[in-house]
Amino acid sequence: MDDTPRRVTRRRGRTRARLLDAAFTVFAAKGFGRVSIEEVCEAAGFSRGAFYSNFATLDELFFALYRERADLIAGQVADALAGDGPDLDVPASVDRVTEVLLLDVDWLLVKTDFLVHAARDPDVAQALLDHRARLRRAIADRLSRARGHTELPAVLGDAGGAAHAVVAAYDGVTTQLLLDRDVETARAWLKQLLTALLTDGGQSPV
Repeated sequence: MDDTPRRVTRRRGRTRARLLDAAFTVFAAKGFGRVSIEEVCEAAGFSRGAFYSNFATLDELFFALYRERADLIAGQVADALAGDGPDLDVPASVDRVTEVLLLDVDWLLVKTDFLVHAARDPDVAQALLDHRARLRRAIADRLSRARGHTELPAVLGDAGGAAHAVVAAYDGVTTQLLLDRDVETARAWLKQLLTALLTDGGQSPV
């Protein structure tokens, strides 16, 4: 049996992965709008031919890079919330989610570039909206399973509303992180904010 096609497929997969990894580093350092195909190829150690055998344009590579990382994060959030029973241990769940939600500054820089890009391109915007919807679904599904066992603040409405609030809180904290680069403080602040948000500040209703 000739396994040459399989070897070619594996090699192409490794080439694509190296291009994506190199692009992540270059985009984070310089910004999407300031990067050329040549710079990505040089960082990956490949020729332009290797690039064009995997991606038609730099936009296509950027889109693939964002989707790959976003899918990974959405899966990590879902996994982090999947294990508990119906009772929701809010502080423990917040700890697990913030460990996977709050990634490094390089990712936040790339994600912010993608947000700016999406604001000018409806097709790209839809990819970003899809990612945010997957994050909210993962959170809302967990909160829905807890209803009747763990009370959420009434002001948040249903589980979907609470999930929107969680993602909005994350957005706010990570904006500050991009400015001060203090990851540990941002993580601690996000944990406090989400715990207060999901427990009504720890206060029992009167």
